[in-house]
Amino acid sequence: MKFVINRDVFKEAVSFTAKLLPQRSTLPILMGVKITAADGRVEFSAFDYEVSSRTSVAADVEDEGTVLVLGTMLASIAGNLKTDTVVVEEQDSAIVVRAGSWETKLQRMPIEEYPTTPEVSGRTGLVRASAFSEAVAQVSIAASREDVTPVITGVQLEATGTELTMIATDRYRVSIRGIEWDAGDETEPLTALVPAKTLSEVGRMFSKAENVTITMSDNAERQQIGFSAGDRTVTSLLIKGNYPPVRKLFPEETPHYAVVNTAELVEATKRVELVLDREAALKCTFSDNRLTLEGTGSDQAASRDTVDTVMHGEEIVLSIKPQFLLDGLGAAHSEFVRIAFTKSQNTNKPGPLLLSRQTSRDEPASDDFKYLLQPNLLTR
Repeated sequence: MKFVINRDVFKEAVSFTAKLLPQRSTLPILMGVKITAADGRVEFSAFDYEVSSRTSVAADVEDEGTVLVLGTMLASIAGNLKTDTVVVEEQDSAIVVRAGSWETKLQRMPIEEYPTTPEVSGRTGLVRASAFSEAVAQVSIAASREDVTPVITGVQLEATGTELTMIATDRYRVSIRGIEWDAGDETEPLTALVPAKTLSEVGRMFSKAENVTITMSDNAERQQIGFSAGDRTVTSLLIKGNYPPVRKLFPEETPHYAVVNTAELVEATKRVELVLDREAALKCTFSDNRLTLEGTGSDQAASRDTVDTVMHGEEIVLSIKPQFLLDGLGAAHSEFVRIAFTKSQNTNKPGPLLLSRQTSRDEPASDDFKYLLQPNLLTR
């Protein structure tokens, strides 16, 4: 195998493919990137039985062939090339990457032991890449990072004929976002539970594309999902299990709420939390068109700040974990946020806090993004 390729094209292709490689693996072969050169194109692919990535780029192919090399090392080399033109050539049991006077030799890995990269077939739909990337970032922050309950480490995708909804929860909060979805003539609902870590990376990887095609597998034995844009594809196994019915936690009406400038609340929260001990909460008092944030830490450290609000309803005092509040504010992507207060069956505890976005202090809240903080973290 031998091909000549542009440095930037080579770098981007290798970076895309190697990004989802496992940090560690009991099977070293799965740390490899497969390179296939044929018909004026070079395909780079990686697969660890759970996630795969694949891209194809144009190159001057002099000798066709397929090799497997260590992905992390290849990515390091691709990121430090010194000339615009790169030559990749197979020599005996090694691969030589040559850029000007710099030449690096990598040992080939046994490609005959490498698994076949999967193809996903099934129902497909199309989303705008920018909306998809934003929605993934907004929702995935609420997914659990603990493997004790695998189903809540994922993001639930629910597709109808015109809308794709993403939902995530870690039991303490729920984030939900809907975007436009073009499934053609298909109207039957679809669901897929995708690992949040993988989906977050996919959202970043495809953020600069125009559209993303999503394919949900119809194979009952190996349930997968595929994401494609241009010559790039990522596949992932789905998480098995029933997702908790978190939609019912969202109230139909929220007449009691406050509207606040997002940036002002973010800055005030960061200032007040400076004195807090780890896992401590902020005391938040909503009254008289003003939100007062108070924090008390060890060694009698205390902090207090206020933010103007537009208040609808009576005064309310809540205790909120600052990082969860900042996550919701950061995900809103709007100049103003509406913080709505709900009631719970326990009269001694406030209900969930519902955050949504607004374009101004007086406009109605948008329903496309909602972020719910559960009451067990709102009372301390």
